[in-house]
Amino acid sequence: MRERLLLLCALTALTGCPKKGGDDAATLLPEVKAGLVTREAKLKSYRIAGTVQDAGLEPVTFTFEYRAPQRLRGTLGPPASRTFAWDGAHFFQQLDGEKRFTTFTSELPPAKLAGFLSETFHPFMPEGFRTPLLLSHATVRRATHPLAPQAVELVQKLDGDAAGLEMVYVLRWPQLDFLGRRTVSPDGAAAEERVEEEHCDAALSLCVPKRLGRWQGGKRVGETVLTRVELNAALPNDGFTLTAPEGYDVQTRTLVESTPTTQPTDG
Repeated sequence: MRERLLLLCALTALTGCPKKGGDDAATLLPEVKAGLVTREAKLKSYRIAGTVQDAGLEPVTFTFEYRAPQRLRGTLGPPASRTFAWDGAHFFQQLDGEKRFTTFTSELPPAKLAGFLSETFHPFMPEGFRTPLLLSHATVRRATHPLAPQAVELVQKLDGDAAGLEMVYVLRWPQLDFLGRRTVSPDGAAAEERVEEEHCDAALSLCVPKRLGRWQGGKRVGETVLTRVELNAALPNDGFTLTAPEGYDVQTRTLVESTPTTQPTDG
């Protein structure tokens, strides 16, 4: 029987003999999808602080807190400090330089609200703390990486306004920790984000970036450095509900749907 199986494999070499370990994309992609869901469920909250710097510019400090489900608070600065927060019902904006404090209620449909929050808080969330958005035509292949003998590459080609752009996530296998992301535009222009230092949590069995380098055309153009990382930190609800400091101009507005962008209106 064994000799017969080997003969069949030899005769079907052009089409491939069945492999052990689930290396084919059809098997691997569902495993990656399930693994990303499991990893996201482990990370119920976190608190981070650090700096973002682009080449030739001074670093900008930031802090960010997240707690599931959908509690977010981010601060930029100083010197021009500004804070944004969402407590599940209200969006807050505090501009310290202008001494202005605004509370927004939302009349946006759930999908539009999710998009608004994603756009607002995306700059505070380094890669590795958010789960890659999987498109229906995503593919997966095995890879290696200096930080991971076993890795996978999640390959996606975008459409719409970004048609032709290829985005490749490199993830440690099987934990699916973020290790890097490459983007290549149709004209061949390439950009990359690389993990250079990690913070690992043995209890959670996962790692997140502490230092991320950004590269374009083979040149380093910036970095994000985290000086504080607390995973599954205790973050109470009231920490996401802001109150106006004394002496600030206080306003109340409403988030409403509009075309082409969502803008607040006086309430």
